[in-house]
Amino acid sequence: MVAAIRAIAQHMAPQIGKTALDERVLRAMAKVPRHEFVPVEVQSYAYLNRPIPIGFDKTISQPLMVAVMTDLLELKPDDVLLEIGIGLGYQAECSPSWPAGCTASKSSTSSRNGQSGG
Repeated sequence: MVAAIRAIAQHMAPQIGKTALDERVLRAMAKVPRHEFVPVEVQSYAYLNRPIPIGFDKTISQPLMVAVMTDLLELKPDDVLLEIGIGLGYQAECSPSWPAGCTASKSSTSSRNGQSGG
């Protein structure tokens, strides 16, 4: 999935204003298990570069869009990230500044695979 994102981003350089995406973003995305953020019924599609329905007429964003949006934030290692309306938390966990092993707060959001958050 990350190789495809890298290749597409190179072709989109004029539109995104960069010749390449930040490798930290791509490494972070490679570590996040996207299939854990989608319903079991569509997990086989989790690593396609397309949005996937997650229920309630919502989708998890296309990985390319997650990469571009996260890259454009230009986060520094000491930056603090507050993302509101994160849905299932996939984009927040793809942030290179998100602490390793930390999961997005589930107290006010949906949680992975429909499990209750807390």
